[in-house]
Amino acid sequence: MDGITEDALYHFEKVDIRDREAVRRLFETYDVTEVVHFAAESHVDRSITEPEVFLTTNVLGTQVLLDAAMWHWKLDAKNKHSRHYREGVCFVHVSTDEVYGSLGAEGFFTETSPIAPNSPYAASKASSDLLVRAYYETYGLPVKTTRCSNNYGPYQFPEKLIPLMIHNCLAGKSLPVYGDGQQIRDWLHVNDHCEAIDLVRQRGRFGDVYNIGGHNEKTNLALVKLILQKLDRPETLIQFVQDRPGHDRRYAIDASKMAREFDWTPRYSFEKGMEETIDWYLRHPEWVERIVSGAYQSYYEAMYSSVE
Repeated sequence: MDGITEDALYHFEKVDIRDREAVRRLFETYDVTEVVHFAAESHVDRSITEPEVFLTTNVLGTQVLLDAAMWHWKLDAKNKHSRHYREGVCFVHVSTDEVYGSLGAEGFFTETSPIAPNSPYAASKASSDLLVRAYYETYGLPVKTTRCSNNYGPYQFPEKLIPLMIHNCLAGKSLPVYGDGQQIRDWLHVNDHCEAIDLVRQRGRFGDVYNIGGHNEKTNLALVKLILQKLDRPETLIQFVQDRPGHDRRYAIDASKMAREFDWTPRYSFEKGMEETIDWYLRHPEWVERIVSGAYQSYYEAMYSSVE
């Protein structure tokens, strides 16, 4: 965020994505011509205990944004059947590989893989994906959808695996690992993800889906051990806890469409990305401490109190 807040083109507005009037007002105030829709509840664990929050934010909130974009961008806003939009408008919907469900030991998710979500979070994102598609097919809204693998990097909320494990290591606390820790995830650095989204924004085809992956498959247990090694902490800190319901075994993205159409591949090796990420958290302990105080502690106890 360094330097961004001083840019004359930057404006921050804190608005509930479900607030229809507030969202429409933003479109009118700033004459919005492009939307990159990142806003979502995104943590699987919390979706199991609070599914309604995920459904209202991720599904209804997306519908509010789609409606605001559609009516603000139409050349003839009075004609609800019009499919004619202003030049240069674009709606990019940022989604997740979790909408595809769980992979076996072989193969990869492609853009044509069936949608088969296994958690309330994944179901809410799959629903929003289908809603975006419907607005393209029904109303001609100029939309594009991206589906990414697990992100990592600086400023990530510590409910997520990598910052959670780094924080616990530094605090001398146990590191909770679900089940046997052999769940496999594909890791994508946040900078690579943002670069790929911007390419889709500029050059992607309307109505298309683009998978964005990091080509870095790791088991959760191997990742936790790597963090322990980097921070010179013992593996005895690992604490296996009861696996969460509906825990997908493996995700892996086929990002060949991104490579073929945009000549895009991740710039970050996993080794470089993890070194920079760990270093960032080491240099910003005050940011993490501020985030994990208060209500976060109750959440943490509820999620990880069951030891196997």
